[in-house]
Amino acid sequence: MARLAQTAGLTDIQEEILSTVKTFVDKEIIPHATALEHADAYPQDIVDGMKEMGLFGLTIPEEYGGLGESLLTYALVVEQIARGWMSVSGVINTHFIVAYMLMHHGTPAQKQKFLPAMALGETRGAFSMSEPDLGSDVAAIKTRAKKDGDDYVIDGAKMWLTNGGSSNLIALLVKTDEGKPKPYQNLTTFLVEKPSGFGEVAPGLTIPGKIDKMGYKGVDTTEAVFSGFRIPASSILGGEAGKGFSHMMDGVEVGRVNVAARACGISIRAFELAAEYAQQRSTFGKPIAEHQAIAFKLAEMGTKVEAAHLMMVNAARLKDRGERNDVEAGMAKLLASEYCAEVTQEAFRIHGGYGYSKEYEIERLMREAPFLLIGEGTSEIQKTIISRGLLKEYKLRG
Repeated sequence: MARLAQTAGLTDIQEEILSTVKTFVDKEIIPHATALEHADAYPQDIVDGMKEMGLFGLTIPEEYGGLGESLLTYALVVEQIARGWMSVSGVINTHFIVAYMLMHHGTPAQKQKFLPAMALGETRGAFSMSEPDLGSDVAAIKTRAKKDGDDYVIDGAKMWLTNGGSSNLIALLVKTDEGKPKPYQNLTTFLVEKPSGFGEVAPGLTIPGKIDKMGYKGVDTTEAVFSGFRIPASSILGGEAGKGFSHMMDGVEVGRVNVAARACGISIRAFELAAEYAQQRSTFGKPIAEHQAIAFKLAEMGTKVEAAHLMMVNAARLKDRGERNDVEAGMAKLLASEYCAEVTQEAFRIHGGYGYSKEYEIERLMREAPFLLIGEGTSEIQKTIISRGLLKEYKLRG
């Protein structure tokens, strides 16, 4: 039998990309991740390595300087990177979502302006929907953009921007006055250019600083405060106001596949660590892997890793074919994130007291896994999406 989380039907190019990324993860990420994470240090050398490999342009079309690869390729790359350190996958996740939204919804001028620099990693994207007073109720957004001549003026506060400080392009969802009856029809996405850094980075735009988190260290997670921030109407994604909700939800579907991939990556690493430790640690005269209690844990963990990986791959392939995948992406995100928490917990238990020590890698994974239960929508939101989709399909007739 092959190792866990193998993917059938990949092209030679896909196999080559994944092999290169896995080698990079094993040599450049895993040996340094724990020290960087404990120091909450931005992984600049690792990011520079990803730039050299072309990973920031992995899915951007070749005409804009990217590699033109599929969502599946990207998801498998993210799975490997998260296996090394989940925060590094966060550096490219929101960047990729913004690039995806530009590719599918941007005007020709917007694509030409941003995508070549994004492919090189020179322009880096952040994605902003959340606000301090709202969670999953996106339509209740309060940050507002009011038209003023050929410009808009934005006021409000946004929350949980991954790469908020290090990015220089934000896809920002705000409320505009389109006079439409439903709240989500009055939402618009702006492409906000800004310098990287913290403080007042542009007139009317402040990035206060990094939010101190339990895990997901290294990558900067921030607020963004807008006060009289002026932006031209040409910065509206796609050039048409009122389309922001659909643009963002398209990006979120991709983001859910990404979160599922990240959960798979952490699960794979937790299994690797548990299997290795269980064969090295002995009790009662034999390795603990030979005790049925531990062997059964490993069997269940491996099964969960495999199931999550297969669901993630299916959701990515559906999106690549241009098919609707909201239910499948929700299922993949739900299962992968919940299984990730369970597999990591079991790996922690297998390590016993050593799992509680910061000297062991599993301690870091224990603090990273919970983030995936809430990122890109909680498990409860996924269940809502899944149940609504299924009930449409299985609606009673007559």
